[in-house]
Amino acid sequence: MISYQFLLTALVVVLAPGTGVLYTLALGLGQGRRAALAAAAGCTLGIVPHLAAAILGLAAVLHASALLFSVIKWAGVAYLLWLAWQAVREGGALSIGAAPAQEPGWRIARRGALINILNPKLSLFFLALLPPFLSGDPARATAEMTLLGGIFMALTFAVFALYGIFAARARDWLLGSERAMRWLGRSFAAVFALLAGRLALERA
Repeated sequence: MISYQFLLTALVVVLAPGTGVLYTLALGLGQGRRAALAAAAGCTLGIVPHLAAAILGLAAVLHASALLFSVIKWAGVAYLLWLAWQAVREGGALSIGAAPAQEPGWRIARRGALINILNPKLSLFFLALLPPFLSGDPARATAEMTLLGGIFMALTFAVFALYGIFAARARDWLLGSERAMRWLGRSFAAVFALLAGRLALERA
């Protein structure tokens, strides 16, 4: 069940830059290592509802309900646009500056969790990713999906934490260039806005 094929597939998926990675990098650059680890933890916890939905079969209901899918999708779009604004607004939660306000870890983690919770495609992703790696025994399917999902979450946190620690180290190099920090903030805002546009085009 826990095969190298699953581990390789999960690792490739986690390594691919996405909204969670972008958020963790932004926090690492903007507020340092502690904030980056809180962001990684939040993004990982945001996987739990979608994993539970896949295990319980609720992902199929989400896929079948155009209204429910649209509500979650547009909430996600609005949230990504809000993050884009926070990246360019002076003193915003994702702004990159020499002396950022240090936020509580729980608040950073909560934002990270919402990034994944408000992505309706994630439940369908788990519904497609996990079944091919099951043993085929219906009696063990729930336990096996839970185990595989837990491994995926552990990989997510580990990889995101590494991304965040790297960003926190890079922050020290960038503090001497106000222009570089402004450019990075605008770049993060642009990418969040693009991700919001991509999510808006998703269909159930």
